[in-house]
Formats: sequence, structure tokens, C-alpha cells
Amino acid sequence: MALGSAAADGADAMREQGSGLTGRALRGSALTAGSYVIAQGLRLASNLILTRLLFPEAFGLMALVSVVLVGLQMFSDTGIGPAISRSPRGDEPAFLDTAWTVNVGRGVLLWLLTCALAWPLAAVWEAPELRQLLPVAGLTLLVAGFNPTRIDTANRHLMLGRLTALDLLAQVIGIAAMVALAAVWPSVWALVIGAVIGSAAKLALCWIGLPGQANRFRWEAMAARELIHFGKWIFLSTLCGFLLAQGDKAILGGYLSLEALGVYNIGYFLASFPALLAGAVVARVMIPLYRARAEGRGGARLNRARWALTAGVLLALAALAFAGGPLVRLLYDDRYLAAGAIVTAVALVQMPGIVGMTYDQSALAAGDGRGYFALIAARAAVQTLAFLAGAHWAGLGGALLGQGLAGVATLPLIARLARRHGVWDMRHDLSMGALALALAAGVVAANHQALAGLFPP
Repeated sequence: MALGSAAADGADAMREQGSGLTGRALRGSALTAGSYVIAQGLRLASNLILTRLLFPEAFGLMALVSVVLVGLQMFSDTGIGPAISRSPRGDEPAFLDTAWTVNVGRGVLLWLLTCALAWPLAAVWEAPELRQLLPVAGLTLLVAGFNPTRIDTANRHLMLGRLTALDLLAQVIGIAAMVALAAVWPSVWALVIGAVIGSAAKLALCWIGLPGQANRFRWEAMAARELIHFGKWIFLSTLCGFLLAQGDKAILGGYLSLEALGVYNIGYFLASFPALLAGAVVARVMIPLYRARAEGRGGARLNRARWALTAGVLLALAALAFAGGPLVRLLYDDRYLAAGAIVTAVALVQMPGIVGMTYDQSALAAGDGRGYFALIAARAAVQTLAFLAGAHWAGLGGALLGQGLAGVATLPLIARLARRHGVWDMRHDLSMGALALALAAGVVAANHQALAGLFPP
């Protein structure tokens, strides 16, 4: 009902304000959501094929590779995209060329760091294959550094149609490469080389297919100062964001075998779909909407969108949690059956964070990078400590339980940030919190035996 109501509101709003910011935001939300659903559908289809061509250990190795690549990206994120979205100079060629120059230098540095980390991380995780895999996989970071700022300009103005199509086409090329390589070369190398091909495809498609002036190397001191001033808090925030997004796999790499980590990665992939979809929508459209609200426009529609989005994601997570076991039995062979309980558990522990997921972008829209960093840092510290403690005392089940409790514990911090920027909706939080609690209780009652299997005897 919530998603249907949101769709009806969206249709009405588009008819009323199709040419304005609200109309573009609604179309941007629909495009982002639609493209994400298609992208995840493509990933699922390729995943089903690849799990039959490859072995679970390959997915465990790829999970570790992803931890390193995502970690390096997040550890070096200078907030170029959000800076272009919010800056008054976000359409000026000098500003954009300076931002692009920073990104290129960052891509080169990240690839060199990937090469340097390959041997020590292979020893830490006792996975010697990483010595060769990481330098090749790191080429995706080098290639991405050359992506044009026309991508960020399209996001700034919520002109997402062509960008969405190009993203999907690049993904199709990368997935097709992975499947074709795995068919003739059943190795984790098929996943790594396919990822590099997909990254190169996106670079080529965006340079050719997006309108606007081509970037060139340029350094304007004033633009650099603005980017650095805004980016320092984004940089610190993404350091902590890594722990939120990838900390589970980094920690579990020291507790689980590669095979078990590969099974966990399959379960996480299935369970995280609703939350990641919502995150993609929030990241693309919330800053422009909060900026408009600060100018006295679109407040009612923003509130309705928040209610519909939160309720819709909670219901989707509950559906996945109830269906985890049967879904995995339907889609995968017997080697991956243990992923069913993981789907249920991961979907369950993500529910608390959904209640406050729309608030943090209000800080970025207001230029409050320090407040955004403080929230992300607190969430990362609490979740990491809870996950580590749970893993130490009760294995995988304890780690996931700790993650869920951390989500509950940090809700007051999110509400505090929202109140500071005048966007907190207490009625929303109490209602959606009650819904999350009721859904979680039902999931635990229906799946208590499967969930108990995640804990040591």
C-alpha cells in the first residue's frame, strides 16, 4: 500500500510540477529505483549463472577483493560529487575541471595503493591468490578516476535518464564479460577481469554519451580550496562509512573460511536489496529536495515521500526475512543452502537503520559536513564494536545480533542531527519504529530455528 500510495503521489506531482524541481526529483527517484531494480535483477541472474560455473571459495575471494577496493575508495573520498551538487559554482568549467583533475590523481594513487597492499593483505587473510588479484582488480579504481564530471552535473540537476541508461549498459557489458570468461575459464579471475571491463565500458560510454564540455587538466586555487574545505568532512565520514558498509566482511574474513565467507556474501547480496535500493534513491535526490525545503518549497511532499519510502523498505525487508530459506533453496544449489538463514538474519538487523535513513542528507544539503561526520563516526564505532564483540562471543549469529542492536542504539543520534536541521518527524519515527519492531518479532517467531543455527552450539 505504501509503495502504491507513493506511486500515486508521484504521478500527481509529476502532472502538477513536471517541469520543476519536485517533478525532476520524483522522476529521478523513479529512474533511480527502476534502474536499481533492473541492475540488481541483472546481478541476480549473473549470480545464479556464476554460482553454477564457479565454486564458493571464488565468491569468498571476491568478497575480500571488494572489501579492499571499496575501502580504498571510501578512505580517499573527497566528496567531489556532493560538492558539485551543492556548490554555487557547480556548473563552472574551471570548478569542474579542477574536480576532475583531483579525481584522476586520486585514481592513480588508489591503484598504486592496491598494488602495495596486495602482499600484506594476502598474508593477513591467508589468501595468497590476493597477491595477483588485487593489482589487476585495482585497475577499476584507476579507470574510474577518469570518469567525466558530466556524471555529477547530471546528478546536480536531476537529469538522470541518459545517465541511468549508460550505467545499465556498462553493467550489462561487465556482467556479460564475467559470464563469458567463467564459461571458458572457471576461476575467480573471470570476476576480476569482468569488473575491469565493466569499469572501462562505463568510462567510454559516459565520455561519448553524456552532453556537456569535455574535462581537461586544470587547477584553479579557489575551486580547489572550496573542494578541500567541503571534502575534508566527507573524507572523514567515508572512512567511517567503510566500517558501516564493508566492516562485516573485513571482520568475518578473520573468522570464517573462504567458502563460508562466500556463502555469507550470497546471503548478504539477497538480503540487502531493499536497503541498498533506498540508499541509492536517498543519495541521488535528497540533497536537492532538502535544499528546496530550506527555501520553503516541497516540504509536504518530502514528508510523504519519507513515510512511503520507510514503510515500503521495512515491508520489503520483512518479506525477504520470511522467505530467506525457501528463496535460497529455489535459486541456488545445495552448496549455498546455509545462505537462507543469513538472508533472514541480515534483513532483520537492517530494519532499525531504515527508520532514520532519510535524515543524514539534510546535513550535507545545509553544508554541515562536520555534523554528518560526527553521526557517521558514532554509528561506525558502535556498529564495529558490537559486531566484533558478537563475533568473538557467539560467531556469525552474535556478530549480526550486535549489528542489529547497534542500529537501535544509534537512532537517537540520527534524530538529534535531524532536529538540528529542522527536519525531524517524531510521529514518523515512532510509527515506523513500532512497525519495525512488530515485523522483527514476527520474523523471529517464524524463523527461530534457522536463526539459532547461526550461533555456535
